[in-house]
This record gives sequence, structure tokens and C-alpha cells, in this order.
Amino acid sequence: MYEGVVQDLIDELGRLPGVGPKSAQRIAFHLLAADPADIARLQDVLGKVKEGVQFCEICGNVSEQETCRICRDERRDLTVICVVEEPKDVLAVERTREFKGRYHVLGGALDPLSGIGPEQLRMRQLLQRIGEADVREIIIATDPNTEGEATATYLVRMLRDFPGLSVTRLASGLPMGGDLEFADELTLGRALSGRRAL
Repeated sequence: MYEGVVQDLIDELGRLPGVGPKSAQRIAFHLLAADPADIARLQDVLGKVKEGVQFCEICGNVSEQETCRICRDERRDLTVICVVEEPKDVLAVERTREFKGRYHVLGGALDPLSGIGPEQLRMRQLLQRIGEADVREIIIATDPNTEGEATATYLVRMLRDFPGLSVTRLASGLPMGGDLEFADELTLGRALSGRRAL
């Protein structure tokens, strides 16, 4: 344990996802040795992110405006919506260059043990979007893990009764227990183009 503010910094960095105690310590000491101008830029960017970034009012993706660039793009297919868990998953699908529709970001996955139910996710907004537009297909692109599969199953049951709506799921090729953001473009592209009806 280090003294005072140094340990506080290590503790706060260690709370970030994917940053363990050793990594937090390395980052903290890197910051201590960094040029003051670099620290000022980092502080400035962190402040701007908290003040200037919001969630798109249509799809839930991160945006600097009320609607994200994908929802503003009139060339995108309004009849197909790809449902993902997090904004980082939008980028993962976009990197494939296979999908030309719109997105819907749930803001997580069902996880009753952590207190995340349908009410905590953007499922009601998805139903509103389907009801207001001529949506013909919903592609469920949740992570292929326990929570993602539970979310996909819940969505299928919820969307089953919409007339003329096709509900599909990403095809195999993604490893079980993995995250979309770590899939390579080829694997994710094949999974998108080979999606199947549920």
C-alpha cells in the first residue's frame, strides 16, 4: 500500500473494467512521471466526455448530438434493426461493413443476479421503434454468453407476436462466452451474413 493520494489513484484506476491491481499501479506511476501537459490534456478530454457525450435518443448509441451519425444517415435501411448490448458492439458490427441498417443499444443484458431485468434495459424503446416504423427484421446481436443468450431468448418471446416481423440471431462462428468487441471482422462478418431465423 502506498501513501494517501497515490493509493487513492491506484484504487480508482483499479475500479475500471479490465484493469487489475498491477495494471492500476503501472498506470498510476506512468501518470506520476508524465509531463504536466499530457495530464492536462487527459483531464480536459475526461471533462469533455462527461459534459459533451450523450446517448442517441433514437438508438442509445453514444453521440455528441441528440441523434448519432448512424441514425442521421438517410442511406441506412430503416426496415432492419440490429439489437446490441452496448455502444462498443455497434462499432464491432460496423467494422464488418456488412450491415447497412440501424441499431438499437439495450444498455446491457439481462442478469437477474445483478438486478438487471427488462426494466433496466432499453426494451420498451425497441417496441416503440417497431410500432412507429415499418421494421421488417430485428437482428439480435447480443453476446454469445449466458446473459446474452437469456436476453436473446427474452427478445424472441417479446417480438414473436409482431405481424410481418422477422427475428434473426447472428449465425455461429462467434465463440460461446466471448464478447462481440473482441471478435475479428471476418468472423463477425460471416456471423452477420449467415444469421438465422429464431
